[in-house]
Amino acid sequence: MKTVVIAALVSAGAAVPVAPPGLHWSACASGLPQECATVSVPIDYAEPRGDRLDLAISRIRTAKPELRRGVLVIIPGGPGGSGLNRPSTYVKKLPQSVLDRYDLVSFDPRGVGASSPVSCELAPADVTQTAILPWPGPGGDISPTVAWSRRAAAACAKNGGPVYDSINTRNEARDLDAIRRALGERQISYWGVSYGTYVGAVHATMFPGSTDRVVLDSNDDPDPALVERGWAASYAIGVEDRFPDFAAWAAEHEEQYHLGTDVRGAYLRLADRLDRAPLPWPGANPPVLDGNTLRSNVLNGLYSDARFPQLASLMSAALAGGPLPPTTAAPEAALQNTFAVLNATICHDVSWPRDLRAYARDVAADRKAHPLTAGMPRNVYTCAFSPGPAEPPVRVTPDGPPNVLLVQNLRDPATPYRKALNLKRALGDRARMVTVDAGGHGSYLDNGNACGDAEVTRFLTDGTRRDITCRG
Repeated sequence: MKTVVIAALVSAGAAVPVAPPGLHWSACASGLPQECATVSVPIDYAEPRGDRLDLAISRIRTAKPELRRGVLVIIPGGPGGSGLNRPSTYVKKLPQSVLDRYDLVSFDPRGVGASSPVSCELAPADVTQTAILPWPGPGGDISPTVAWSRRAAAACAKNGGPVYDSINTRNEARDLDAIRRALGERQISYWGVSYGTYVGAVHATMFPGSTDRVVLDSNDDPDPALVERGWAASYAIGVEDRFPDFAAWAAEHEEQYHLGTDVRGAYLRLADRLDRAPLPWPGANPPVLDGNTLRSNVLNGLYSDARFPQLASLMSAALAGGPLPPTTAAPEAALQNTFAVLNATICHDVSWPRDLRAYARDVAADRKAHPLTAGMPRNVYTCAFSPGPAEPPVRVTPDGPPNVLLVQNLRDPATPYRKALNLKRALGDRARMVTVDAGGHGSYLDNGNACGDAEVTRFLTDGTRRDITCRG
C-alpha cells in the first residue's frame, strides 16, 4: 500500500525524496556543462560490507524546478557503453517540455570509463574492431575464432580482476537502484536504448516500485534461456530486415557511388573477393580491408541512414581496387575496456554451449540462410571457454505498475522488431509499444520519425501511452 501512495504522489507531479541527497557534486573533468559525483556500491552485493567501487554519475538539473517531476536516467547501451557525458549530449536533443520536468542523469556502468575501468589486457594484435564480433574465416571456417576466443578468455581470467568478475546485468540493475537511492529519489524515470533496454527491463522487474516512467528504445529479447546468445543470433535477422533500405538508397545514388542495381549482390561478391585478396587500408585497425572488415563496416553502416554515404564510399572505392577513404582506428585502451565489459556481461549473464562442432554446424547453416552476415551471429564466443554465471538470468514478468513504453523501429539491424515483440509479451500489461516505420538502431530523437518521437515525448511529459504504429 505504501508504494501505491508514493505512486499517486509522483503521478500528481510531486518529487518525493527519500532523504536529503548525500552526493558531492562538482564540475566534471570533461569540462562539459554538467555536474559529476560518485556513488559507492559493493563490488559483490552478497557481501555489502566488503570491497567497494565508485560509480561515476553526472547530471544537468532542470532550469524550471517548479515543474520538476524527478530524474530521467539515460541508461548506456553496449554492453560497455559510457554514459557520463550523455546529459550534455541529450540536453541539446530532448524537447524543452521534457527538460523542464526532469534532471538528466547518466553514469558509467561498473567497469566502464570512470567507474573502475577493467581490461583483459589482450595482446595488441587481438584488439581490433573486427575481432570483437566473431566473424568466421573465409568459407565459414571457425578455427581462427576458436583460437582467438581461447586466448581472450585466458587473458580475461588472468587479468580481469574482482570488478570484471562482478559485471553482469543483475548488478547493473542493482547499481541503478543504488544511484536512485543516492539521488534521494523514491522513484526514477529512465530511457534505455539497445542493451539499456534489457538493463531497464531487469531493473523494472527487480525493483518495480522504484520505477516512474520507463522508456525502452530498440529492444532486446529478454528470453532467459538465451539472453545475449539470442541477441547475437538476431543480427542475422536484423541485417536482412535493414539492408534493403541501404540498397534502395545506393540505387538512387548510382551516379555518385556506382554500386549498380544489384547492391546486395555487389556487396556479397566484394566481401568474397576481399576474403581472398584484402586491400591495404592505412589508419585502420587492422590496416587492411578484408572481407570481415567490410562486413563489420556494413553492419555499423546500417545503424543509421546518416552512415549510408560513408558505407557507399567505402564499397565504391573497394570495388575500384582502392585507394580507400581515410579512416582512424579507435584508441586501443578504449577497445580493451569495451571488449572487457562486453565479454564479462555476455559470459556472466547466461551459460553458453561448449560443443565446438555445434557452433561449426550453426555457422554453416546461418551462412546459407543469411549470407549478409556470413555466419557471425551463430559463431563461437569467448564464453565457450569462460566460467558461467554466478546467478541465473532474470525472467522479466508483468508484475509491477503499468508504466513502460517501448519504442521500436521496424527495420533495426541489431534489435529486430520480431524479437523486440518478445519483450512486450514478457512485460504484458505493464507495456505499450510505439512501432515506427523506420530503419536504424535507436528510434527516439535519432532514427525514428516525428510521430514516434511525439508519442515518447507525450509519455514522458504527461504519462499518456498507447499501442500505435507510426507510418513512414
